[in-house]
Amino acid sequence: MWQPKQPMYLDAIDAADAAGEPPAGRRSMAMLFSDLERMAPLGYSAGLHIRFAAPLVYVRTYHEAWQKRYDENAYALRDPAVFWGLGVKGATRWSEIKLPDPFNILGQARRYGLTYGMVVSFGPITSRSIVGMARSDREFSDSEIDAAKDIVRQLHEAAEPPTELTKAQVEALRLLADGYRHTAAAAKLGISESALKARLLAARTRLRARTTAQAIRKAREYRLL
Repeated sequence: MWQPKQPMYLDAIDAADAAGEPPAGRRSMAMLFSDLERMAPLGYSAGLHIRFAAPLVYVRTYHEAWQKRYDENAYALRDPAVFWGLGVKGATRWSEIKLPDPFNILGQARRYGLTYGMVVSFGPITSRSIVGMARSDREFSDSEIDAAKDIVRQLHEAAEPPTELTKAQVEALRLLADGYRHTAAAAKLGISESALKARLLAARTRLRARTTAQAIRKAREYRLL
């Protein structure tokens, strides 16, 4: 689907999982993506929390040649599966999508082995998650579609960005983002350097970021900074 400016790929997801363990009883994002991979022999494309025309998390495993063709022709802007996911919450097989496909995108996908597929859409229109999955041998069964819907729901919930940081956390991140070193930032705030580091650690934990630089980037992406 999309190609955001700063997508989160599987290695970054592993790091995010390590930075903030999921609550008890919930599976990590990496584990959930592994479930999708097992269900989709020909690959999948997952855009989670699509905001301002780009997802916060984007992972895809389709054949590289198809990905290249898809990106070069900006098919995300014309893909009937994407439009279905933006307009409808739920799940459907590609063969059941009754939307115009003037560029024959689904037909072209079949040339790369993506003969049968489904799309799952979850979440509000302002922060929607859309996942496409493909295989070459048969249609996805009803039970597989139900399982995929549950996985996408869990991915959507696991990737939910924070809605706020504390004022202290924002101040600490903003100073570091402006180029202040720890000692100077602490002096600017009138606190000890250890107190500053504690604020930064709390912000990283809240944002599921491994480094302060990653926390700053995420805070900006989430419009918290």
